[in-house]
Amino acid sequence: MSDSAATSPSRHLLDVANLTIHHGQLLAVDDISFRLEAGEVLAIIGANGAGKSTLLRTIAGLHTQTSGTITHDGDEISKLRTFRRVRRGISLVPEGRRLFPSLTLEENLQVGAQKAAEGPFNIAAVYDLFAWMRERRRQKVGQLSGGEQQAVAIARALVANPTILMIDEVSLGLAPIVIERIYEFLPSIVAQGISVLLVEQDVSQALAVATRVHCLLEGKTSLTGTPDQLSADAIESAYFGTIHSAATPEASA
Repeated sequence: MSDSAATSPSRHLLDVANLTIHHGQLLAVDDISFRLEAGEVLAIIGANGAGKSTLLRTIAGLHTQTSGTITHDGDEISKLRTFRRVRRGISLVPEGRRLFPSLTLEENLQVGAQKAAEGPFNIAAVYDLFAWMRERRRQKVGQLSGGEQQAVAIARALVANPTILMIDEVSLGLAPIVIERIYEFLPSIVAQGISVLLVEQDVSQALAVATRVHCLLEGKTSLTGTPDQLSADAIESAYFGTIHSAATPEASA
C-alpha cells in the first residue's frame, strides 16, 4: 500500500464496485456496488436466492467474480487468495457455521487463529467476550446447541482479528431467544473497531442493528439507505419485487 493511500481521508474500508458474479451460466449477482465504512454495520437483506451469500463468499475469496472490483483499505483484492484476505482482516462466518464437530471448542478456535492478522483478539480475549466458552473449551462442538455453535463460529472468525466481520444468516434455524442473545454481542464486537457486513433474512432484526441497509432482489440492488430513511412499505416492495431499481440517492452515489 502506498503512503498516499494509507493517509487518504476519503478511503473506504471496503469498496465493492460493479460486481457481477455467475454460477456457471446462472447470473447470481448483477452489477452490485456498495461501500462499508469503519465502525459500520451494513445489513444485506433479501429473499432466498437474492445473491446475498454469493456476494459474501466472493468478498471472502471463495468465489470468483465475473467482473467488477473489490477494494479493501485502499488496495484492490479482487484476485487475492482467501487466506491472504483473512490476513488483511476479512473474516467470514459462513451460512451453516461449517465447524468441525469432532473437534473441541478450543480446537475450532485454534483453526481460526492459524492465518490471523495482528490485532487485539486471541482465544483468551474471545473467552472474555463469550464467558461460557472458557469452562466448556474441551467439549466437542458437535455436542453444543445450535446457538452455542453459532457463537463458536463467530468466535472462530474473531480470533483471526478482522477489521471486517462478515456474518451469513446468523439467525438461520435458531429460536428467537437464541438469536436475541447472539445479537446482544454485536455492539461489543463493533466497539473493538470491527465493521460488520451482515446477511440476514430477518428484516426486523437487521433494521434493529444496522447502520445502513442494502436490499437485493434477484441479484440486483433494489433499495439502499439507513433504517430511519426506509419505510416499511418501501422495504417490503424492494424485498418482494414490486420495484426493481434502487430508490434512494445513496444507491447512485
